[in-house]
Amino acid sequence: MRRSTFFWFVFPSLAMMLVFIALPLASVFWGSFHQTRTVYEQLEIESCTPGFPDPVCTTAIRNRPVLNDNGVPVTVTEFAGLDVYRQLLQPERVAAAFSGAGRGVSDLLTLDFYKALRFTLTFTFVTLPLVIGLGLAIAIVVNNAVRSIRGPVIFISLLPFIITPIIGALSIRWLFIGDGILTQALERLLGHPVYMFAEGWTIELLMLFYRVWHVAPFAFVVFYAGLQTVNRDTLESAVIDGASRWERLRYVVIPHLMPLIIFIALIHLMDSYRVFEEIIAFSAQAHRISLQWLTYDLLTPDDAGNRSVSRASANSMLTLIGIVILLIPLLRRTWRDHRRTG
Repeated sequence: MRRSTFFWFVFPSLAMMLVFIALPLASVFWGSFHQTRTVYEQLEIESCTPGFPDPVCTTAIRNRPVLNDNGVPVTVTEFAGLDVYRQLLQPERVAAAFSGAGRGVSDLLTLDFYKALRFTLTFTFVTLPLVIGLGLAIAIVVNNAVRSIRGPVIFISLLPFIITPIIGALSIRWLFIGDGILTQALERLLGHPVYMFAEGWTIELLMLFYRVWHVAPFAFVVFYAGLQTVNRDTLESAVIDGASRWERLRYVVIPHLMPLIIFIALIHLMDSYRVFEEIIAFSAQAHRISLQWLTYDLLTPDDAGNRSVSRASANSMLTLIGIVILLIPLLRRTWRDHRRTG
């Protein structure tokens, strides 16, 4: 392929990546080191109480935003360095939490960033093995099932993955909230009222359940496709040598599927670390928040119409750094396998 042909072949993709990925990322990186504030001016306002012949007058100093010719408040952007990250991470309060007078982790989890980080990491690392394990189990069951029922089973298994994430999360919420069907079933089974959305840990369990229910079908499809490529001769040799089902799975099937396991882990880590839909659909922000939701909250205008764009940018950069750190072990293993096979 000529260089000019190759260039025009990849140019549309490179241009889209530059416009929609590189430039926004550079803008967020720049914004995380700068603060934009509204310019205020001080005014002396004199007020007098009615009185004759000597009214009592007082002078008060008020701050008022400076407006431009169009009536829009004037803002100024200043380089803040690491102050934005310091405002977000609050190292002074972290040190106080682990000092002699502090309560350690309990005080730490009262800070928004660390509360969001705790939930994000828990959500990511709890759902990852469950998604891989459940997806692999379904794939093995379907692969060993009678051929005539494989089609319907695959179709039913894919339904949770086809549903739009926010719609699926709302469906689970409606099953458990108030007098939902599953809430009533639990109340009859346990013999006392059940309030699934009154406690943070129950909401967290529902969000974990939903993510596994929603993503496991994706893992199932990938593993099912991988099972079709397992070497039959190797499996037959293992059977002849007296290997049990578990031994064939452990020493033949799983090593063969390891590249797919790493692939699913990569996709799931990137997706779960940006958890957002569950927080909104389950109305969990009063009990549980994620790093992605914290960015959204910082960008939401307050009563005065102000937004913490700089802190939202810093939080986004820290989220990106967290994803990279989680992916490094898997990427290193993938690179080693590539060099070994190459």
